[in-house]
Amino acid sequence: MNKYMGKFAGIETGNFSLSTRDILLKYKNIAMVGLSPEPSRPSYRAAIHMKSQGYKIFPVNPNYEEILGLRCYKSLKDIPEPVEIVDIFRKPEDVPPIVEEAIAIGAKVIWMQLGIINEEAAKRAREAGLEVVMDRCVKIEHCRFFQGLNLVGLNTGVITSRKI
Repeated sequence: MNKYMGKFAGIETGNFSLSTRDILLKYKNIAMVGLSPEPSRPSYRAAIHMKSQGYKIFPVNPNYEEILGLRCYKSLKDIPEPVEIVDIFRKPEDVPPIVEEAIAIGAKVIWMQLGIINEEAAKRAREAGLEVVMDRCVKIEHCRFFQGLNLVGLNTGVITSRKI
């Protein structure tokens, strides 16, 4: 049995998770931590897709003033509106302080993208009452539940977290 089985919705488990669908139905404000302005990056493609589907996106990247025509924030605490989902595009070792910030601002969900697994941070988030999705792409999950993957973001047909 896979060590992650039943602990969280994650791509490595292969589990079909209705909880991810429910999260995407319930929450519409997404802070994307580590969002890149480069169209070739998975974070950019995920953001443009979610934005096109009516989600409110808050880019969080201290290196930029604006991404996708949206003001870019240096941290979660700088966002002046309620954030529901904190979607993380950072290395696993960078996740714990992001989780602490998410807890501090009252976020509802920690979403770690494909390839991002940090069990201690996930445990901390759950203990604080947040839902956790780990090792899954918000864009892929949205497409899986609400529309076909052939209509993804920039219509690249690419479903990977790796830089292309």
